[in-house]
Amino acid sequence: MLRCVVAVLVAVLMLAGAMLPAFAQQRPFPANALRGELLVQQPPEVTLNGQPARLAPGARIRGENNLLVLSGALAGQKLTVHYTVDTYGLLLNVWLLSAEERARQPWPRNAAEAASWRFDPAAQTWSKP
Repeated sequence: MLRCVVAVLVAVLMLAGAMLPAFAQQRPFPANALRGELLVQQPPEVTLNGQPARLAPGARIRGENNLLVLSGALAGQKLTVHYTVDTYGLLLNVWLLSAEERARQPWPRNAAEAASWRFDPAAQTWSKP
């Protein structure tokens, strides 16, 4: 009897563990992350919102599954991203957005918008005043 209860409990826990990634879909973005269009040319050279930009020497690019992606694998692709910059203005963190994340509106595209809008880190949403 005890073995049956343990076996059922283990099966339930395994099923719950398999379903956990479905519930943890929302990635947390920092309040200083801006949205933009990124075109990777020849790394570290990129175009951000139509302007020349550069990846920082330690830049992290995360795919839709939140795993690291090499910049060379993205060459020639135009992508909607969230990004942060370092103190020198170089791209430091880049997140490739999923369709659900791209649909989340509004999201600031420049520092002036981010300074005047309100960010809710728990809901990962911005609201205009």
